[in-house]
Amino acid sequence: MSNSAVVESVAQALRNAELSKTAVAPIRPELGGEQADVDIAYAVQEINTERALKEGRRLVGRKIGLTSIAVQKQLGVDSPDFGMLFADMAYGDGEAIPAGLLIQPKVEAEIALIINKDLTQEKHTYADIISATEYALPAVEVVDSRIENWKISLIDTVADNASSAAYVLGSRPVKLENLDLVNCKMTMTRAGEVVSQGVGKACLANPLNAAVWLADEMVRRGRPLLAGDIILTGALGPMVVANPGDEFVVEIEGFGSVTAAFAAE
Repeated sequence: MSNSAVVESVAQALRNAELSKTAVAPIRPELGGEQADVDIAYAVQEINTERALKEGRRLVGRKIGLTSIAVQKQLGVDSPDFGMLFADMAYGDGEAIPAGLLIQPKVEAEIALIINKDLTQEKHTYADIISATEYALPAVEVVDSRIENWKISLIDTVADNASSAAYVLGSRPVKLENLDLVNCKMTMTRAGEVVSQGVGKACLANPLNAAVWLADEMVRRGRPLLAGDIILTGALGPMVVANPGDEFVVEIEGFGSVTAAFAAE
């Protein structure tokens, strides 16, 4: 089977897994194993992105993954990854995410940046990102691997849209000048119990580092960030398994709070 045929086959398998709500075995062996070039995994992701766009889904942003140095070391990589965010992946603050929608969801607390300018330079700076950021919001990313039991490598997760599934944005926009992106503390609770904690600098030492990386990478890959796009900058603390009926409240200093709710079965 040719490389292009393999990429098409893997993309279809991941799409089928998403539609059927049935995870598949790790797909990295088909793409070259642990030593596979990440570009082949992004080629798989791009096929499903194009398919989604042709189906009429609206691309509204990107998520950044692997922003934790510890997780990068665990997967043997030295940079983050990205996935696509579509409008139909968004849920309102406190709105119940339907039961049975996802396979094995987990939640992460993040900072979201909403940009008001196209980011099309080959190399971006903090100044570019700050001037292009209309406002920031607290956010919860709901990740969901289409790979059985989360047995993923970099190749698996990149091909699988960086394990992206849904997201919840807070409803109180805050200007960057009123925030401490590095030292802001994050607390996530479930039924009043703290289940994850972190700080802004857990995201590549500063969430702006993640945003600069993404802006450059998206230009390099031909899908630059555009005015109105959402950037989920990366997890501020450990991810937590989400079960039916769970409700997670995330509070980030300076940002306020946001709630991700999961409907009971």
